[in-house]
Amino acid sequence: MASARRRKDRMEKKQYLECGRIINIHGFRGTVKLESWCDSPDVLADLPTVWLLEKGEYRPLAVVRASVFRQFVLMDLAGVDSEEKANALRNVVLYAARQDLPLAQGDHFIADLLGMEVRDADSGEHLGVLADVNTRGARDLYIVRTESGEHMVPAVPEFVVRIGEEAIYIRTIPGLLDGGAENV
Repeated sequence: MASARRRKDRMEKKQYLECGRIINIHGFRGTVKLESWCDSPDVLADLPTVWLLEKGEYRPLAVVRASVFRQFVLMDLAGVDSEEKANALRNVVLYAARQDLPLAQGDHFIADLLGMEVRDADSGEHLGVLADVNTRGARDLYIVRTESGEHMVPAVPEFVVRIGEEAIYIRTIPGLLDGGAENV
């Protein structure tokens, strides 16, 4: 019964997704500096509204003005009009409404992939679960948790054959899923 419940939970997609973190203030009029967790800082700067998670509830903050500064985003938020108010938001994670984020055909939000079952594309055999996605390099790396540990799988068509509703189907090569956490 627990596995059926997990599958049901997997299919329910989060309405709000993490999009960045306030890392500092910029000036003394309430402008905040954000680290973008979107595909590019431009995506974060184009949002009409960002959301704060407070006591389990999401609260909207209208974006008054935003611009990209190097790899960061400078943002003026409604109601945040002083250095003190901006400083109070330092290290706060901001969220975006799913419908406000662009998603190209065939692409997926990382939040929707985490926890998905990973299966062999040819045999359908259960290989593990997607534990994390490393987005820091030229290509994303899927961190797959198997019985022998965690393993990195390049998120390229040669390995990731398709992503279905319930599973990610990969084609492995010898050594890809051998060993343990030392591969990560």
